[in-house]
Amino acid sequence: MKKISGDLIQLAKDGEFDVIIHGCDCYGDMGGGIAKSIRKHFPEAFQADQATERGDESKLGHYSSAETTVRGHTVTIVNAYTQAHWKGKGVLVDYNAVSGVMARIKKDFAGKRMGYPRIGAGSARGDWEIISYIIKTELEGEDHTLVDYIA
Repeated sequence: MKKISGDLIQLAKDGEFDVIIHGCDCYGDMGGGIAKSIRKHFPEAFQADQATERGDESKLGHYSSAETTVRGHTVTIVNAYTQAHWKGKGVLVDYNAVSGVMARIKKDFAGKRMGYPRIGAGSARGDWEIISYIIKTELEGEDHTLVDYIA
């Protein structure tokens, strides 16, 4: 896992990544965290999320995605379903879902340059040490980068 600081969305627009991945819940609002920014900058990703069944927890460990072209570069935005909902206290991220979706992403996007934030460690309150281990394990051998946001 490479680590950099920056703005994941801007880096994707600048052609640094072929695929960006962010964690979503199963309700399709994309109303908080980086999902809100992705919804604004990549409405195709929000439309892909809206095309799935709202509240369907069988989406955990799967993803929806959309492609867009920015300045001649194609970017795929992956909505990774890593938590069932956004309500309540405690840890909301589902570690098994993180593992499952990352395995699918590796299979479907092998050889692509992938970028992501601290999936599941923000509003989903997951343990980044656990999540980063899962990501490193599932994406082993791939070109993937953690982007820590800086304003």
